Amino acid sequence: MKSSSVSQAVVAPYAEALMSLAQEQNNLDDIAKDVRLISNTLSDSVELVQLFASPLIGADVKKGVIESVFGSQVSSVTKSFLLLLVDRKRIAFLSEVISEFKSLLRVIDQVALAEVTSALKLSRAQEDTICDRVKAMTNAKTVELAITVNPDLIGGVIIKVGSQVVDASIRGQLRRLKSSLAA
Repeated sequence: MKSSSVSQAVVAPYAEALMSLAQEQNNLDDIAKDVRLISNTLSDSVELVQLFASPLIGADVKKGVIESVFGSQVSSVTKSFLLLLVDRKRIAFLSEVISEFKSLLRVIDQVALAEVTSALKLSRAQEDTICDRVKAMTNAKTVELAITVNPDLIGGVIIKVGSQVVDASIRGQLRRLKSSLAA
């Protein structure tokens, strides 16, 4: 796997360049929509991610795949950006570039990303309550939840927003109780 510092040094400039281009052309909404489409497509297709990551597959094949998969669905700016990544041999970092772009977009739109780990699937009311609490914590306009289910928590939730972590899980409470009894 790629080193995170190396990939960040590669990823950030490309994500920032796409963001700058989108803002200069007053095209941020369209490019953000394109980025979400690309992100969803990559999430749904392991084969596509592997194709882009493979050094054995030529640039012409990768460009053809971009044209056939995203051709008419994305703006010409986004398609040119994808082709540039192929030309610069950076298309293997596409998922990371997309993730970094989405992170920059959240900052601009004042959206807080809350990574929520719960013991059980959350109801809509529980998700709304978490959103309200995160808004109060961060003063964000809106909150985006990234929810994962982990039965090892026994019950409750762990909420991570940036560097802040709120551990309201049964497992966390048991761990704190154990350390206080050991002291």
